[in-house]
Amino acid sequence: MDKKYFSIDHLSVGYNKQVLIRDICVDIQKGEIVTLIGPNGAGKSTILKSITRQLSLLGGQVLFDNKDIMGMSFKEISQKMAVVLTERMKPELMTCADIVATGRYPYTGRLGVLTPEDEAKVDAALAAVNASELAGRDFNAISDGERQRILLARAICQEPELIILDEPTSFLDVRYKLELLSILTRMAKENDITIIMTLHEIDLAQKVSDKIVCVHGETIYAYGTPAEIFEEEKIKNLYNIDNGFYDPVFGSIELAKAEGEPDVFVIAGGGSGISTFRALRKENRAFITGILHKNDIDYELARLLAAEVVTEEPFEPIGETAIEQAKAAIDGCKEVILCDVPIGQMNQPVKELIAYAEDQGKLIG
Repeated sequence: MDKKYFSIDHLSVGYNKQVLIRDICVDIQKGEIVTLIGPNGAGKSTILKSITRQLSLLGGQVLFDNKDIMGMSFKEISQKMAVVLTERMKPELMTCADIVATGRYPYTGRLGVLTPEDEAKVDAALAAVNASELAGRDFNAISDGERQRILLARAICQEPELIILDEPTSFLDVRYKLELLSILTRMAKENDITIIMTLHEIDLAQKVSDKIVCVHGETIYAYGTPAEIFEEEKIKNLYNIDNGFYDPVFGSIELAKAEGEPDVFVIAGGGSGISTFRALRKENRAFITGILHKNDIDYELARLLAAEVVTEEPFEPIGETAIEQAKAAIDGCKEVILCDVPIGQMNQPVKELIAYAEDQGKLIG
């Protein structure tokens, strides 16, 4: 698996001989899923169009299985590479099966006549994307999600070694996004097909990709595994986020914490506070929370949304210092929200906080 199957070597891309992004270097192994992410207009689609020879290369080279892609014939490329772009097709009088069948054209004669073997592969491709029931329907009369499945079936029918997709989840609802990405993941891992795509949904990119290419500015901002890329500061800088946060644990974008003096204390822990934290942020209310161990799942979100977090070290019993700090915070708040926090051996003093808030008449929830 050390072999570089698809290599982009100091590539420069752009339009009308004007370089948009330069010195792109990416090495991809067979069967990997590589996803390009970055802000709108950064050049993700331009890179894809360049490596598929729809745009002229402005520098560098692309090697496909150790061959310079510029020296390969279109027939050779079409038998190895399938491309699914965002442009909406509007073919006249073509069924979904007809669309999928065009994936066999690189293998047919000049007249494009399908053999029984070709027709069987069309049926198999439709089945692979759970779209057999769409075979006889007009391609223009189906939904966006169904169209994406048909275009993916066409790519599968091509029997490629590499599939390139530009924003394949655009226009899809959540169910079909997950279905499409599940199909791609299965194809990559079971059939050793290499996938290169762009995605706007960075949470999904984090979950399905082997490698991530961050596109921003005149060069590639970062390239690596999801664990290397999806860090709070890297995503913040990639998208120039100045009004919120990226949470690498939840894989989510969070609004910036509410401004102002906190007037509510949230007793949480063990994931019980997440919905309350977000509800308070939605109301634009600043809050304090605790007592949270620093390895508690609530802490990961609280550190982004809370004005203050009263903490204890991981796996340590809650100590007197944290208890006194929490009581002082409760003294300065108008109310205390009690979440359904599980209480065990390490956080027994939470009961003391609950009683303290109740004695002051501040406890709700």
